[in-house]
Amino acid sequence: MKAVIYCRVSTNKETQETSLERQEEELIQLAKRYQFEIDSIIKEQASGYDFDRDGILQLLERIKDEEVQAVLIQDETRLGRGNAKVAILHCILKEGIKLYCIAHNGELQLSDSDSMVLKIVSMVEEYQRKLHNVKIKRGMKRAIEKGYKPQKNLKNLGVNSGREKIEVPVEEIYKLRANGLTFAEIASTLRGFGYNISKATVHRRYQEYLDSQEE
Repeated sequence: MKAVIYCRVSTNKETQETSLERQEEELIQLAKRYQFEIDSIIKEQASGYDFDRDGILQLLERIKDEEVQAVLIQDETRLGRGNAKVAILHCILKEGIKLYCIAHNGELQLSDSDSMVLKIVSMVEEYQRKLHNVKIKRGMKRAIEKGYKPQKNLKNLGVNSGREKIEVPVEEIYKLRANGLTFAEIASTLRGFGYNISKATVHRRYQEYLDSQEE
């Protein structure tokens, strides 16, 4: 099982640089203790109240890799402070990633207040997803009433089934991902449009799209 190590200090003072090195050493030991394969080590010096951090953005990108299943930190405040911490925790946990920290000598135990806020955020996001799906169903119903046939979205339906590359609206995957949907939610949404697609395929097409944009 792969894990990403994330270390952060708030200033550029020499004493903080020593703390950064100590975090890295202790987290490498934590990874060994739980037999994690280290995917990457991310270190940065920045305020925890700031969202615009290269390190945290790199972390959020790495956890999209299906092989990465855990993030190792000194404690939850290393991820962020205040509202930034809650937002980042939500982004990590909704991907199904486990958090391990030195402070708890194992898997992170959230405080009651953090757990409550994250539950509220998840509930709001779930209702937003349901509303999004309702809009899709209504739009599909109207389209079908006007003669639209969803099955035409799939090429060579029934021919060499399972052998050809699944045709999917890659740009739509990117837009849905940008709106905060998980790969599982995107797959569910696209199936509503008639695309027989799995979470893994959605993830793969998304990565292919990003790679093509970089090129």
